[in-house]
Amino acid sequence: MSAWLPTAPCTPQACVEGSAAVRARAVPRAVLRLTALLLLLLAGIALTPFGARIPASLVRRWCRWIVRAAGVRVRITGAAAPTGGLLLVANHISWLDIPLLAAVRPARMLAKTEVRSWPVAGALAARGGTLFIDRDRLRALPDTVARIAGALREGAAVAAFPEGSTWCGRAQGSFRRAVFQAALDAGVPVQPVRIGYRLSGGTATTAPAYVGEDTLLASLWRVATARGLIAEVEVRAPVPPGSSPDRRALARAAQPPETTAPSWTHTALVA
Repeated sequence: MSAWLPTAPCTPQACVEGSAAVRARAVPRAVLRLTALLLLLLAGIALTPFGARIPASLVRRWCRWIVRAAGVRVRITGAAAPTGGLLLVANHISWLDIPLLAAVRPARMLAKTEVRSWPVAGALAARGGTLFIDRDRLRALPDTVARIAGALREGAAVAAFPEGSTWCGRAQGSFRRAVFQAALDAGVPVQPVRIGYRLSGGTATTAPAYVGEDTLLASLWRVATARGLIAEVEVRAPVPPGSSPDRRALARAAQPPETTAPSWTHTALVA
């Protein structure tokens, strides 16, 4: 176990909705959605050599299109500073969280090395300047923090999911402290973001979650076959540099509050 590799108790069997048999009429819609998603990702890969010249507003719009192509509506409240070094941090539920954070502000993503092997998306991440973490090597931690701090000092935004693991959304993990040291070292603000998923009727859902031994393809299919999914992104007030004495306090200040617990039992937590 490393400082980068916490585990969540969430599993597809215990936590994730929408894993039952898919109705036949949902299949053509899902195929169209996944085709549109693939085309958008391929377009993104083709345009990455021109990344510095693509307006941030267009990147944010493209990220919204990625989520919409999967059949998920997007609601973003609040905004992040458009320029200057910034550490964006959010709770982590789904692969959808990545384009949703970039829709708030295009940023260099902090990701596990395994993301490199993801089909299509892995190539896009590598070309987009993602900072990859070898989470099994504790000795690599100081160098990783230094690289993040260097990017922040240069005026880049860096996006991270400090829980270190995906949770189903009905429960959440504590923010790990290491990444916040980079913000302290660089003297930049931290922008907390809370991500949640609901159905069109307003009920919270775990259908988009990508947890435990879930596969990316299974999660993609579950999202594409779902109906009425809405992603809610709340950009909270930034935590200014110098307002927290150490990384522990900074992580605590950036931690999103727990959602109001619905009347249900989280099987993975009580088993």
